[in-house]
Amino acid sequence: MSRNVSDGVLEIDTKLGGWEHITSGYLITGDKPVLIEVGSQSSVDTVMSELAALGVGPDDLFGIALTHIHLDHAGGVGDIAAAFPKAKVFVHSRGARHLADPSRLVASAEMVYGEKLDSLYGRLSPTDAARIVVVEDGEKIEIGPSRSIEVIDSPGHAKHHLGFFDPQSGIVFTGDAAGVLLPEVRLLRPATPPADFDLAAAINSLDKFKDRKPVKLGFAHYGIFDNSDELLDEAKESLITWATVAESAFSEGRSIEDALYSQFGEADASVSAEAIERFDTLNGIHSNAAGLGLWLERGGRTTDLGHHH
Repeated sequence: MSRNVSDGVLEIDTKLGGWEHITSGYLITGDKPVLIEVGSQSSVDTVMSELAALGVGPDDLFGIALTHIHLDHAGGVGDIAAAFPKAKVFVHSRGARHLADPSRLVASAEMVYGEKLDSLYGRLSPTDAARIVVVEDGEKIEIGPSRSIEVIDSPGHAKHHLGFFDPQSGIVFTGDAAGVLLPEVRLLRPATPPADFDLAAAINSLDKFKDRKPVKLGFAHYGIFDNSDELLDEAKESLITWATVAESAFSEGRSIEDALYSQFGEADASVSAEAIERFDTLNGIHSNAAGLGLWLERGGRTTDLGHHH
């Protein structure tokens, strides 16, 4: 289902694995409509039928904007691009070649997800290189004569991560940079996956979002929330807390994963087992531990944060 969340902004539930409220896309409507996030390859049918229901025909979609190339955000892009032959695909410079030739990305996803890859996510079909447009920090993607969205280079979760700011609605679309917030649970969990999670970069990216003075945040997982400043502060706090727990385990030679589980595994006894399962699918403690471990092995430390505004 899609719902109107703001002036000219529609939230589309892309239903990863058939679950509701776990992966969202956002259609910014106008002369040149742009879809932010496409979800996984397993979401393609859902996305296609939602766009059709909204009256977006094969020649109508102007662009697909990806926050990053992880499969729960971009896995459907090759198929969606093929179905909308005029759409450009906007992506970070570090993600572009993986869309044109997804073989390495899919191979690494197979290592991470095993047989879950096909049942839950699907793979990634190649996107015609001629349609891939690399966008840089501060660049604007035009939606119409008086509307454009601004690109925010926002590494940390991944080197190839972008946020998008729509000044008209005041929404910053955060991808995974502000973590995962499942609406029914109201529990914010940071997303610190391998291979290139970087704490200082992640915090700097949250500051860049805050500098836009957003009225609302659009999370890929999941939905629109309006207490932007509090949420960005909470996201920053949660990143530092998780990193601190990981760092002390690392320095004592203990298992980072065990330390995170004992600290955050029972985060909230009121959270249903089903919600925790959804969290773990998207953003498990196992994945966060692996990403934090690699960051620590590369010499990352919480003391490197310096002073942020």
